[in-house]
Amino acid sequence: MDSAEDLNYPQILFQYNHGFFFSKTMFTACELGVFDLLLESEEPLSSDVIAGRLGTSTTGMERLLDTCVGLKLLRVELNSEGVFYRNTELSNLYLAKASPKSLYHNMMYYSKTVYLCWHYLTDAVREGKNQYERAFGISSKDLFGAVYRSEEEMIKFMYGLNEIWSICGRDVIAAFDLSPFTHIYDLGGCAGGLAQECISLYPNSTVTIYDLPKVAQVAKERFIPPEEHRIMFHEGDFFKDPVPEADLYILARILHDWPDDKCMHLLEKIHKVCKPGGGVLVVETLLNEDKSGPLDTQVYSLNMLVQAEGKEKTSTEYSNLLRAAGFKEVQVKKTGKLYDVILGRK
Repeated sequence: MDSAEDLNYPQILFQYNHGFFFSKTMFTACELGVFDLLLESEEPLSSDVIAGRLGTSTTGMERLLDTCVGLKLLRVELNSEGVFYRNTELSNLYLAKASPKSLYHNMMYYSKTVYLCWHYLTDAVREGKNQYERAFGISSKDLFGAVYRSEEEMIKFMYGLNEIWSICGRDVIAAFDLSPFTHIYDLGGCAGGLAQECISLYPNSTVTIYDLPKVAQVAKERFIPPEEHRIMFHEGDFFKDPVPEADLYILARILHDWPDDKCMHLLEKIHKVCKPGGGVLVVETLLNEDKSGPLDTQVYSLNMLVQAEGKEKTSTEYSNLLRAAGFKEVQVKKTGKLYDVILGRK
């Protein structure tokens, strides 16, 4: 039997240890505007030129660029005049702000917010609660009061969430045929990225985004065009305030934020007002039944520990919650992407 050393386990552990370096390199290049500059440039640029245009040190920029090459975020070209850098297709598509599929704001949210909470992961595991108080000096008794602790932080979160739906939204909205549901409420719909995917795929539907007043106001001002009459807003707290009657309720990345008792309260509330034949669409990243993976979902569940009050679940765990709340017909669809979909019918 091979020993751990023969299997090169130390090298694997070093790679895990270096994961922080890799992600922080990408975040820094995003924040400084490296990928934006190279996308705008019609030719590859030297490290000196990039440093000059972005106002950084030449030695620091050269090392950052070379590491981005190692991470396959940049390409390097060597000729008689020196070393020059250009974006890869991946960086042009996902890391430059000008791309319609950019994840720039999502990256900045992770760099500036998520990482600060994860610094206290050990404390979160010991205590079993999120770490906003240690990371930012604020109470998280009102969870989204902590998440939206400033308008700047709220807008950063909203842009980041919309970027996720620009990548994954069509997959989850198309997982089931939702055309019979014309009157849809998107609970916690935030900036409206998923609502826009919904009306694009189902033009006969209308979607009402039900979210906190300050979120709804910013969504109206910044994200939803005023001429788009198929998307409307309902301001309130759906845990405390009434939920209107509708054909379908979307809960996208909502239930994983909360403990089971609060999830049950919300699902029972929805079931009472849901039209006969209507349903609830749950969009979440699902754990394997034995919780052996996927790794991304396991990591997200740790993130729920440091940032929220809930956890990621298996499809059976979500299905059991839906059935306990009164939804009889429950179907699960794996999209093959980051988020999967569960549809419960009344």
